[in-house]
Amino acid sequence: MAKLIRLPNTDERLAKQCKKGDRKAQRELYDMYSPIMLSVCRRYVQTVEDAEEVLSNAFIKVFRKIGQYSGEGPLGAWIRRIMVNESLNFIRYKKNLFVEIEEENHQSLSHTGVQDQMNADHLMNLVMELPMGYRTVFNLFGIEGYSHKEIGEMLGISENTSKSQLSKARKQLQQKLGETELLYKEQ
Repeated sequence: MAKLIRLPNTDERLAKQCKKGDRKAQRELYDMYSPIMLSVCRRYVQTVEDAEEVLSNAFIKVFRKIGQYSGEGPLGAWIRRIMVNESLNFIRYKKNLFVEIEEENHQSLSHTGVQDQMNADHLMNLVMELPMGYRTVFNLFGIEGYSHKEIGEMLGISENTSKSQLSKARKQLQQKLGETELLYKEQ
């Protein structure tokens, strides 16, 4: 993941200037955060073009709501939350968030030797191949750190549905990882 390098108080300065409607500060903020935030959006939506659309819409909200940023906590975390919410709104708009829902035993991903061999891009591609509902819950739970209760509230689903979607995502990833492991053994 790309690492942000900033001078101390850059976030504070940019937030203040953006609150005043300073276009140069808005551009600087966008340039600073857009690469990282595009990767956040990309985890939720299927195509780069859709992720760019979500990113644009989310930054419009960032600039419109910058007055609500209190300065408590990192500006990047506040922006990230807007990106995640906008990604979820995009998914809802597309109306194909969840596939069939059923209760299952909840299993965690096993640690296999192939995980050590895979690079982050390959793992990201496997996650992107998941159905949208599975991928969304997987990202919210595993990457963003939301609880199943919070995910349920965000998506308008039950806590058990969130758990079920995560379980199914993990099963599919385990299967895909197993297939990848077989490919490595055959080479």
